[in-house]
Amino acid sequence: LGLDEMDRRILNTIIDYYEGGPVGINTIAVAVGEESSTIEEVYEPFLIKLGFLKRTPRGREATMQAYQHMN
Repeated sequence: LGLDEMDRRILNTIIDYYEGGPVGINTIAVAVGEESSTIEEVYEPFLIKLGFLKRTPRGREATMQAYQHMN
């Protein structure tokens, strides 16, 4: 589906360490070693478009499609 290493790291972090979310963008950024603005502008739109990530008032959450794809 065109996921690169950082896409996978973001999804794995949300799923494995934060039980699918919700988790704040700054927390994700620290965990994966990337700037929060880069995640919001580069990675997040692609993951949302694929249906793997959703933004909620409480933070980012992995979707069922993300769980299925990442096993």
